[in-house]
Amino acid sequence: MAQEIERKFLISGDDWKSNAESSARLQQGYLSTSAKATVRVRIYDDREAVLTLKGKPEGIARAEFEYAIPLEDARELMEMAKPNIIEKRRYQVPFEAHTWEVDVFEGQHAGLVLAEVEMGSVDEHVHLPAWLGREVSDDDRYANASLSRTPGIPE
Repeated sequence: MAQEIERKFLISGDDWKSNAESSARLQQGYLSTSAKATVRVRIYDDREAVLTLKGKPEGIARAEFEYAIPLEDARELMEMAKPNIIEKRRYQVPFEAHTWEVDVFEGQHAGLVLAEVEMGSVDEHVHLPAWLGREVSDDDRYANASLSRTPGIPE
């Protein structure tokens, strides 16, 4: 079984920008966000696409399965996902032994900036950059699936 283990933080300031190596525009549509599983379609820079199935979270870990799909299929699935779509620009920001993903949200979530780091195990030590704010790993309001259902920035 594939597993995703990640921590998520709000951002405090713009210091991360000077270390960003690359970015991509992401459009994510949520086809299902049930208690058992989340089904998401994601398009990168309108060039490639993936379909992702995620299991129920258990702390900061959960099952994850991701598959490349044809771009035309992804566009049709994105139409099916409306209105549960989020848009963001994702930056890759290396820091110490990890590469952080910093998401700058657009559209109905403009102004929200989150950073997440994927880990190899739930007890892996991660050095935290000074530009991180409050950890929101356990706050479901900041999950992308939740954001897709609720416009604005969580309070």
